[in-house]
Amino acid sequence: MFSGIVEEVGTVRRLERRGALAMLEVAAQRALEETQLGDSIAINGACLTVTKMMADHFAVDLTPETLRRTNLGALRPGSRVNLERSLAMGARIGGHFVQGHVDDVGTVRALKPEGEAVLITFTAPPLVMRYVVTKGFIAVDGMSLTVVDRLADGFTVSFIPHTLAHTIAGGYRVGTSVNIEADILGKYVERFLLAQGTEPTLSREFLARHGFLD
Repeated sequence: MFSGIVEEVGTVRRLERRGALAMLEVAAQRALEETQLGDSIAINGACLTVTKMMADHFAVDLTPETLRRTNLGALRPGSRVNLERSLAMGARIGGHFVQGHVDDVGTVRALKPEGEAVLITFTAPPLVMRYVVTKGFIAVDGMSLTVVDRLADGFTVSFIPHTLAHTIAGGYRVGTSVNIEADILGKYVERFLLAQGTEPTLSREFLARHGFLD
């Protein structure tokens, strides 16, 4: 489990294909502190197991499912990646509960400066959009973010200067592929409703009928 607060930006040293699998090596410093073999580290929001550790880098294996669901297979030596170690019990959670289980890949559609902030529009597939709500949580490349507006086929997020300077978001350009993980809460609510044979729809009529609107 992660919080979506990026601890360090690492650099890809090598991506080696090994049949259906791939081995990814990432240079890092802070992410290696107190990390042991077998521990989990989120790379661009994907929870991965450390299989090798050296003084200045670590390695993880990418399964076919990870390669299908994320942007990690497109990384090259020199690519920058967001890194976060798994949560420690008792630590503050500055973001939201992020599983590190990427739902799908989205794309940067537009960037609009707003003073020192930048409003970025992302496109996302229906699999992700069904869980996106305005002012709700979403994880993009492992960053815990707040949705500004939900669009028909995407959403917008406002990035503050600190996030742009300390994550790979500062390098986003139109067309950049990003890993997206929707908030787990929406997925559980949908599953419980389906298990009861209830279609997970929400309308003003439904809210008014149950006392949430006048």
